[in-house]
Amino acid sequence: MISAFVRLFALRPFLSMAILGVPVFTLIVVGFFAIWAVKLLFFVVLPIVLVVWLVRKVTRSKAPVAPVQPIDPVI
Repeated sequence: MISAFVRLFALRPFLSMAILGVPVFTLIVVGFFAIWAVKLLFFVVLPIVLVVWLVRKVTRSKAPVAPVQPIDPVI
């Protein structure tokens, strides 16, 4: 069975490239996309989130908030 596939791929190189090349090419593209997504997350999204968090933390009012007065029920 394996020798039949080897003979088939030797006689038809384009068929062998289509059968073996497309899945390998797809895996390479998916891997590159995953690496790109992780880089985007670490080098773009995370720094933006960190800067926004720090700015909000620094600019927050440090004055104590007045306590909420209970509402008197009117019966």
